[in-house]
Amino acid sequence: MRSLRTRITLMTVLILVVTVIVLSVLGVFFIRNNENRKSEQILLLLCETGEQNLDYYFNSTQKSVGKVSAFAEADINGFGDEEFAAHVDRVRKYFDEIANKTNGVLTYYYRIDPSVSDKVKGFWYTDLYGEGFVEHEVTDITQYDTSDTSQLVWFTVPKNEGQSIWLPPYITDNLDKRVISYNTPVYYKGQFVGVVGIEIDYSTMAEQVDSIKLFNNGYAFLSDATGSLFYHPRIDVTQLTEGNMPKVPEGALSESTFIRYSFDGVEKIGAWLPLSNGMRMNVIAPVSETEGDWQSLVWNIAAAAILVILAASVFTMFYTKRIVKPLEQLTHAAAQVDRGNFEFTLDYDGNDEVGKLTGTFKLLTDHMKENINDLNKRVYVDALTKVKNKGAFFADLDELQIQTDKDGSQMQFAIGVFDCDDLKSINDRFGHDRGDEYLKAACKVICRVFRHSPVYRIGGDEFSVILQNEDYQNREALLKQFDEEVNRINSTAANRWEEVNVSVGIAVYDLQNDSAVVDVMRRADKIMYENKRIRKNM
Repeated sequence: MRSLRTRITLMTVLILVVTVIVLSVLGVFFIRNNENRKSEQILLLLCETGEQNLDYYFNSTQKSVGKVSAFAEADINGFGDEEFAAHVDRVRKYFDEIANKTNGVLTYYYRIDPSVSDKVKGFWYTDLYGEGFVEHEVTDITQYDTSDTSQLVWFTVPKNEGQSIWLPPYITDNLDKRVISYNTPVYYKGQFVGVVGIEIDYSTMAEQVDSIKLFNNGYAFLSDATGSLFYHPRIDVTQLTEGNMPKVPEGALSESTFIRYSFDGVEKIGAWLPLSNGMRMNVIAPVSETEGDWQSLVWNIAAAAILVILAASVFTMFYTKRIVKPLEQLTHAAAQVDRGNFEFTLDYDGNDEVGKLTGTFKLLTDHMKENINDLNKRVYVDALTKVKNKGAFFADLDELQIQTDKDGSQMQFAIGVFDCDDLKSINDRFGHDRGDEYLKAACKVICRVFRHSPVYRIGGDEFSVILQNEDYQNREALLKQFDEEVNRINSTAANRWEEVNVSVGIAVYDLQNDSAVVDVMRRADKIMYENKRIRKNM
């Protein structure tokens, strides 16, 4: 007959075995799932960043070439030598204005088909050193077969395709520069006249892609939907021909945003997003790096479980509470992490396996929290002005509300609202680029004056500031300083969009009258609109 001690020991060991197995499985499940979610979030965020940066260049180029080609087709009146030469000069002047407003342009050109005119060849301008565009001698097209798209690709491909097109990377004639180009054929009454195009320095695109790095061996590359490479940090695409051009693995051509595939025996995970010019921005990392340390954690958990069971069989009465309590804390913490709550307590610091597991779990969750906070910071930044955005503003208001609910009598803060006057008028008269300059000029003044307070862009032409501590105490002086800064800038501004015309409203939190933080915001808004009304009537 088994003794009670033996039965208790066996039952306790059995319970411990089951408990440890369940906890281990749950811990691994939570850790692995969180690691995978975190990795996917990082991959997609990096992919979105690269997509936005490259689309900025590509869209700017496409719009510029489209404007020039439309102007050229509308300007052609005939092919007589004098009138056609005058037409090319008008396009030249217009193209010069457009190219100087377009980012990343290395060369621009308008080349005439020899069959249209044997005297007027067009023009080609280059800016190789960032010192401004200079005219370059044009390539002699007559020595090429323009029906052969393997030669003089910037001219022959759009001519034979009959539509605007982005060309894969190539080395330019005469300049020995690696570029990608966007080209549009020009027609007059159905007859092919020539090609309008812009070449972007290949290194400009490469720098954007190379700046995206993940873990130790993660990287980004550009391809198209069929798997052809446009840029790869480890492959010189410009030195490859169609016959030896490597293809993107089949697994990377999935229509799903997140992809998995194997290459050279390495399993990889990634994300991709389409670019405006038809390319794909891909961000890739080895699966072994994205999964982090979860596999080693599995072995640590298993080793800890065996040691705990052996110890429990000898010292059941002494160690039951010591083992169960920290494991319960870990279970609760894992559940909190799964719900996105990192504010939990793990106070067990014993020098044993459970203590090591607790320390490892705390270290892991601390890293996860830091990474999530870093992601939140990126999400909460306004793309134009680089200050905090509307999402960050309302998140900070929520935090203020929590503090106010705890002890409103100790809270001292004010909210300022700044509205840029006449933004629509500037956009309509001078263009949205000037409107952006106008907004950034206003934002710089606000940041400079209220430099100890967070500044937010909460609308198209509206900014806000939360004043606390030193800026709260000096708010009247800062408001006066703001007016002085505005007057100083406006007195020297040469153009309207260089001025700073801002209506301001600042409201102070009043415990007796403000039931919520948003009430302060509403009062600041009303004060701002009253200030706007007074300024309009001055």
